[in-house]
This record gives sequence, structure tokens and C-alpha cells, in this order.
Amino acid sequence: MTPASDEAVPEHTPVAVPEFYIPATLSTLEHWPRMLKHGDTFALFDRHGDIINTTKGPGGIFHEDTRYLSRFYILIDGYRPLLLSSQLQDDNAVLTVDLANPDIYRGDELIMTRETLHIVRAKYLWDGACHERIAIHNFDTTERRAKFSLHFAADFADLFEVRGIERAHHGTMRTEFSGPDCIVFHYMGLDGVERNTRLRFSPQPSSLSEAGAVYDLTLAPGQRWPCFVTIQYGTELPAKPLHFLSGLRLARQTLRKRAANSATITTSNEVLNQVFCRSIADLTMLMTDTPQGPYPYAGIPWFSTPFGRDGIITAMQMLWLDPTIAMGVLKFLAATQAKTVDTASDAEPGKILHEMRRGEMARLGEVPFAHYYGSVDATPLFVMLAGRYFERTGDLATIASIKPNIEAALAWMDTFGDPDGDGFVEYRCKAENGLGNQGWKDSQDAIVHEDGTLAESPIALVEVQAYVFAAKRAAARLFRALGDARRANALENEARRLRARFEEFFWCPDLGTYALALDRDKKQCRVVTSNPGHALFSGIADPGRAALVAKTMMRRENFSGWGVRTMSSNAARYNPMSYHNGSIWPHDNALIALGLARYGLKDAALAIFSGFFDALHYMDDMRLPELFCGFPRRRSCAPTLYPVACMPQAWASAAPFSFLEAALGLSCDFARREIRFDHPRLPHFIDEVCIRRLKLGDAHIAVRLARHNGNVALNVLEREGDVRVVVVN
Repeated sequence: MTPASDEAVPEHTPVAVPEFYIPATLSTLEHWPRMLKHGDTFALFDRHGDIINTTKGPGGIFHEDTRYLSRFYILIDGYRPLLLSSQLQDDNAVLTVDLANPDIYRGDELIMTRETLHIVRAKYLWDGACHERIAIHNFDTTERRAKFSLHFAADFADLFEVRGIERAHHGTMRTEFSGPDCIVFHYMGLDGVERNTRLRFSPQPSSLSEAGAVYDLTLAPGQRWPCFVTIQYGTELPAKPLHFLSGLRLARQTLRKRAANSATITTSNEVLNQVFCRSIADLTMLMTDTPQGPYPYAGIPWFSTPFGRDGIITAMQMLWLDPTIAMGVLKFLAATQAKTVDTASDAEPGKILHEMRRGEMARLGEVPFAHYYGSVDATPLFVMLAGRYFERTGDLATIASIKPNIEAALAWMDTFGDPDGDGFVEYRCKAENGLGNQGWKDSQDAIVHEDGTLAESPIALVEVQAYVFAAKRAAARLFRALGDARRANALENEARRLRARFEEFFWCPDLGTYALALDRDKKQCRVVTSNPGHALFSGIADPGRAALVAKTMMRRENFSGWGVRTMSSNAARYNPMSYHNGSIWPHDNALIALGLARYGLKDAALAIFSGFFDALHYMDDMRLPELFCGFPRRRSCAPTLYPVACMPQAWASAAPFSFLEAALGLSCDFARREIRFDHPRLPHFIDEVCIRRLKLGDAHIAVRLARHNGNVALNVLEREGDVRVVVVN
């Protein structure tokens, strides 16, 4: 076939790409399906456990937003081994890979038939190092000779470079051999920070170079040969790493201890049990210790760092199972709250952090995210979480310790957040290279009018007004508990006035829902989206209108069969493959389900739960991704995945617990010493559910809920301490 001439090649219209757009030339999930995380480190490997051809995505070992290892793969006599199996253990601690040699030729001569040598790799992350054990077992009846080689490189690329941002200048690199078994790569960054990667091999290789280590093996029949590789990374490297088994014990103990804080759930559905176990394991892995307490990092690979909005919503979703997450989130965000005006980072006094980065580009200001405050919703969400945490735990000491931060957040809502004084909190990007849209739908084309034109800022989002309403009501309860009734009364009045103005300005009777936003001219963005579901979650919606919103969301153009789309298929900008204009987000649907349950709209909430349960059957490892495409559900077909979605993503991992919370109408009230089940329902795929170690202060219960004659019956299996169980039918 003759190649097409230049004249036959169609011209393409150039596309304006947003500065922090994540290119999707290849699917992250397809090429880098195996991941590990500990603390500020995450690693992405292919199914072989290798890091190879990182031009195809974000493979490698990353620490504090820098890739410390960009190549690491093994060969047998120059051949890549055959893959037998590859799995991440249930607790996410260890990646285990089984391999075998392929047919190996020397010229035309077959010198070793396939599956003679069995290779087992086990690797984990712990305390600034990736530990790997490689064992090669000769299953032949004769002696075998083989050249086993490990190939490696360290590029010290900033995560934002890996995401597609080009840099004109870099720092300098050098290599040091610290003996016949150890090599160190040094990178002196333009920020004046030296970053280092050390590879140590045991036993000592036959040869070691900048590109790899080689072992000349002679294996007797049945002989098993072990090799240990320790890869350390960071600005300072401990002289002696932990032994493989010692580190592994510590890693597993830490994960078990962290997971033990949570209530446990078992159901009559084994698939759902696997989902809950996977979600807890993923959330435990994403949890990172900070000086203020544990914080759920947002997601792997692009968002493995503190995000204000993500951390808060994840803590809300997990509040009924484990309130210690909320405590860590509140304290961390209080400690990082903005105190001054800094337009380069969109910071204003009282504003809550959006994102924090520690890589070279952030330190140099090449990206604005070192401490970036470009989110309009994190601040009211912070106050919302504080109120819900207090209601759940009665922990007045923590609330008193962050009272100045709550006051500063409220002041920001009334001043910087509402510069024109119209009562609505709005955003306008002030940083030169910051985010143009600053709600949770922050892609550049997410906030639009019905004809598809982009809304101009300042923009007041529907869900943000709902969050502000809930934040002021929550703050009123907190101030009342702290003995300031006057301030509490004032906040309650402000919330009532906001609710009235919200209904007046945002309701669209012909659409049967609330407008997506108000633009700079206070003109409604009359697009049917998922955002009004957050108005139900926050409780600002009029009950009669809430029912209409639910009816609208559950229409075919909005509910795909798997979940509620971010944007209606009837909208001008609808694209089921987009990030925010027609895709389906688990956390978004989880908040919608909680909102529906709040207004007693359980049928719709259960339909969403059922759609996601069905979708999970098709997800690798029973793990919900950050988002997936919004194509209509078709018989016997799987949901369509989004190519660069994070997986795991904290608020997606927490979504199944919110779906169950919505179905059961579950709430915990410390002041009343009461755990409440409000009109509990079970979806069709659950006959019974048991919840154990559900804590309220120093008390705890175990309960069983089961379907009985079309209703749900509850039995208290265990009760210790002062706590009541209340069922409302």
C-alpha cells in the first residue's frame, strides 16, 4: 500500500491546551496497573513488576513529587521473562510477581526451553526505600547457567514534567559507586536541593555499572537462588537500610494498626464484602502521617499529596466508620490555612489549602502549587467537617483548638469570598498560572451556559452556596457548644437569609433543578448537571424542590444506568469521555445518594447504589476509579474507563461506605449518645449486613440488619458502654 502523500494528510485545528492538563496518549491503567504507596512515596510498575519505557506514562518510584527511579527491569540471558501471575496482596503491602524464562536461543540453537527457571519477585515500600526480593528456582534435572541482569536509571523528573509540562533547564547529575554492591545517583536541582537514589545489591553482582547489575549464575538442579535489592531515595539517605523481612513486618503492622480504627462491615453478598475490604485497604494505603495526624492523600498517580477538598470529603464519607481521619484532616488544614494575601498562590487570609507540592518545580515557582489555595469550596467544607466531627465525637477540645481557624474561614466567606457583598461566595483566579475554575469541577470547560459558551468569572457555583449554608449552620452549633450563643444566633440568621436568596437566584423551574452557577453578571448557567445533588447533601434545598431535583437526575439523559453523569446528555457541552462534562464520578454520586437519603428519597439513592455495585463487577480488584465515562449502560457490557483516572482515589474508595450509609439512614449523635437508623433500606443485592466495632465515644456496638417481610429488621448483637440504638421506620 502506498503511503498517503503530504497533500492527503488532513490538517488539524490546533487545540488550546490548559497549562495543567494531563495528556492521555496512553491509558495509565493499561500500562501501569500495579502500585504501591507508603508515606510520601508511591511507585507504579507494569504487571512484570518492571519500570520500563516511561515515555508511555508515569511509571517509576516517586517521592515528594520527584521520580527517583525511572527504569528498573530484569532480563534472563537478554530475554524478558514470561509473566505467570501478578498481584497486589489484599492489604496493599506487597506486590508479588511470578515469572518464568522464555525459550532462550543462542543463534539458531535452543539452549533453554521455557519455564525451566521460576522467578518470584516480592516488593514493598517502607521508610524511604523500595525493598525487593528476587528468587530464581531451577526446576530442571540438570545444572543451568544463566546471565541474570537488572537494568536501572534515575531521571529525577518532576511529577509535572511527567504530566507533560516541558522545562527549559534542569539541574546536574552525577553517579557514585560506593563499593562493588552499591551505586548512588545524585541530582543537584535548580532549587539547591540534592536528591539521591541509592541501589544496593545482595549478594554482590558479578559486575555493576551505571546502567545495570549482572549476575553470572550457575544453578544446580532444584537450587533456589535469592537476591535482595534495596532502592533508597530522598535528600538524605540512611547508611544502612532495614533487612527485607524486618521492614516487611513493620509495614504490615502499620497497615493493620491503621485499619483497626475503622468499624467493620460484612454482608450476605461476597462481592460487596470484597469491595469493602478493598476500599479499607486502599484508604489505609493512601493515609499518610503528618505532624497533625493522618491525612488521606488524594490519589495515585497524579494527586498523591494533600488536597484540601479531597481530604475533607473523604473524611466526611468515612466519618461514621472512623472519625480519627476527620481529626487529622481538620488539624492539618488548620495548620496550613492561609494567613496573608498572596496572588501568586491564590491565598487570602482564612482560606483553606487546595493543594501542596514539594517537587523542584513547585519550589522554584514554575508551578504555583507549593502551597496553593485556588479552591473556592475547601473553606466552607472545612467548617462543615468541623461541625460534623463534633456531632459525631463530642470532641470539644479539638474544636476549641481550631476555633480561630473556623472564625478565619467564616470571615473569608463574608469578605474575600464575597467581594461584591451579594451574599454568594464566588471565585476568580488571581494567580497568573493558577486554576481558572476553582470548584470540584475545575477543568477549564466545566462551567458553561446552555449554549456551550464558557461562563466568565467571578462565578458563584450552586454547590458552594450549599456548602456555605451548611458551614454556617454547623458553625452556629459549634459556637453554641463553646458558649457563644450570640454568635450562634447570628450565624443561623445568615444561613436562613442565604437559603432564601439561593432559592430565588438558582432555581430553574423549567429544568426541574438548580442552575449550575451564576456568572459575573449574575446570569444563570442553565445546564442540568450533578452539582445540585450537593445542595441536597448540604440541606439547603427546599424539600419540594429536592424531590424535583431527584426526578430530574434520575432521567435517562442524566442517569446512565451506572450512575449520575456530571452533565446531562442533552447539554451542548456533553461528552461522556470528558473529565467533567458527562463522566461519572463515584464521590459525586456518593454525596448525591446521601443527599437523596437526607430528603427521604431512598428509591433514587438505592438506584445509584445498585448502579455502582453492578459497575464494580467489571473493575480490576473491585476498586472504583476516580471517574469513568458516562456512556449509557448496555446489556452485558462493562462501563467504559477513563484513560488517566487515578486508581485508587481516596474519595472514590470511600464512596461504597457512603452508599451504605445512605441506604441505612445511619447517623451518630454524641450529645444524645445515639446511633440512629432512619428508614433503613437494603438494596436488592443485600439480604443482611452486620456492622461491628461501631464506636460512639468510648462505647461501641455491633448490629445486624436483615430483610424481613419487605422491611429491614435490626438486632443489636453487642453493646458496650453508654449508647442507644434508635430505628425510625
